[in-house]
Amino acid sequence: MTRQISVPMSFLILTIGGLVTFTATSNLPPYSDAQGATTSATKPQLGPYDTYFVTQTSLGTPFQTDSGRIAQRKGGTEAIRSYAELMVSSHIAVNEALEKITKRKAQAPAPTLLKAAYTTILTTLATQEGQEFDADYVHGQVLYQKANALLYYHEIGNGTDPELKAFAEQTLPKIVDHLNRALKLEQELKTP
Repeated sequence: MTRQISVPMSFLILTIGGLVTFTATSNLPPYSDAQGATTSATKPQLGPYDTYFVTQTSLGTPFQTDSGRIAQRKGGTEAIRSYAELMVSSHIAVNEALEKITKRKAQAPAPTLLKAAYTTILTTLATQEGQEFDADYVHGQVLYQKANALLYYHEIGNGTDPELKAFAEQTLPKIVDHLNRALKLEQELKTP
């Protein structure tokens, strides 16, 4: 049954990786320009890389908070529950910091790309118990943190908004730490 979460998380990795590649090679105008957005002229428009970064981060932080809350209740070990607590508190702080920046920018489109995948993962986690839950939650965290690190590296290397790039640079070490913690948890689950 571990594949229930692995398939959506694999989709997430492929989708983020594919979009990062697509965005890097695309000559399309930014999403907001392509859609004829009506934003205030006093707020700076975000370029395509920054828009993508904001929309994906805006969707990922609530997902991490929601899945973390599930794992705080259902995690089979103190280490998993502690990691989940860290995910909740860290992502609330990330979301607040990002919102402070984005309030000064033209509005980015609503994050919808991965919403169905995240909803499926949350529904699956909510129905699982015991070792199955622990294995899927932790493996999903490893995949998520890898994809999240890729997203932040992409913003640092390609974004044009100085505030968002600085935010990504400040946040990336936390993501790497989260990935290392998730990898350690995954290893502990494999050890009898």
